[in-house]
Amino acid sequence: MKLIPKYFFVYKALNSLFLGLSIGSIFTIYAPLKPEVYSIGGVVLALGTLLIANLYSKILNIEWFFKISLFVESVLFFMIIIFLFFPYDYMLALLIYAGYQMVFTFGSYLFRAETLFLNETTLLTKVDTYKQIGYIVGMGLSYLFYKMIDSKNNFEQVYELHYILLVVQIFIIYFVFKSFKKRDKISL
Repeated sequence: MKLIPKYFFVYKALNSLFLGLSIGSIFTIYAPLKPEVYSIGGVVLALGTLLIANLYSKILNIEWFFKISLFVESVLFFMIIIFLFFPYDYMLALLIYAGYQMVFTFGSYLFRAETLFLNETTLLTKVDTYKQIGYIVGMGLSYLFYKMIDSKNNFEQVYELHYILLVVQIFIIYFVFKSFKKRDKISL
């Protein structure tokens, strides 16, 4: 398997667009959670990240990079589906929080793998540029979106935003697949 930078850059831009669009929504989604949940979540996040770091010798390769990238994006996809189609209550907020914490446990790994497989400074500059542009555009679009539907309450705004996030997430998953290509087998 090998990384295809031109598609990977689009994937990372869309990933950051998603982050920019969604960042404000978590405050509304997490509203029912008690402060101690964040403390417990932080401990679990640190322990999970520590566990993953201790697996680097086994998982810091291109195949695992693809699998973990796809896993993370699939978790986000299913969290959006759950948010859109299940009743909003304390348990849903807790489930979404737990899902994000699980995704965040892979953050250091994904950053390390990205740096390892884009091992040229020009590629690293390009990927970081794409990420920042995606994030800025996402934040700008979320601001415009919330201004356009300002008459609705916070939850309704966040709920409607999740339809946009669903579409973005589908494109993200598509570009995960495009970003990793199986090497052609050598025939003898």
